[in-house]
Amino acid sequence: MAAATPRAFERPRGGVNAAVEHALHARRVALVADTHGYLDPRVADAVAGCEVVLHAGDVGGTQVLDDLKATGARVMAIRGNNDVEAKWPASEGGVLQALPGRLELQLAGGTLVVVHGDRYRAKARHARLRRDFARARAVLYGHSHRLCCDTAAQPWILNPGAAGRVRTYGGPSLLLLTVDRAGWQVRPVRFTGKR
Repeated sequence: MAAATPRAFERPRGGVNAAVEHALHARRVALVADTHGYLDPRVADAVAGCEVVLHAGDVGGTQVLDDLKATGARVMAIRGNNDVEAKWPASEGGVLQALPGRLELQLAGGTLVVVHGDRYRAKARHARLRRDFARARAVLYGHSHRLCCDTAAQPWILNPGAAGRVRTYGGPSLLLLTVDRAGWQVRPVRFTGKR
């Protein structure tokens, strides 16, 4: 069982749907989602060198968080619609309960909002995320398991796809975000075939 939950997993005031706000001094940020209890080792390797890893929900258990922490990065995660007691080991309930429903992160050059995305209908998801988080520079979401970098308008709408083995739609994937005050760059990474 994982040790006591770190600051990134503290229970937010107002329940799991309350936002947790953090200021981060990171230049390289890995964006992952939808592991459902299994982190593809190639994704873990790609995370190496990032200061922070953000998980957009459907984590599936503390082993995923531990595997991400083993890269040396600070790991922050939110709860997805499948992050429920029935789908997590009973001994990990404390970590599960500590996962917030949303994160708002202050990075160099803007705010990054992290939501799971299950509360937004697929057809209008990007438009609604842009409307609901208009002041953000980017919104990270999961849920669809589909890799997407919609940078056509502000805020950017980013989905890293699935970093595990469930519905990867072409292979496990993640996004690598480089941030500074001058600008942000996002690079999709997808792995094909089996390792």
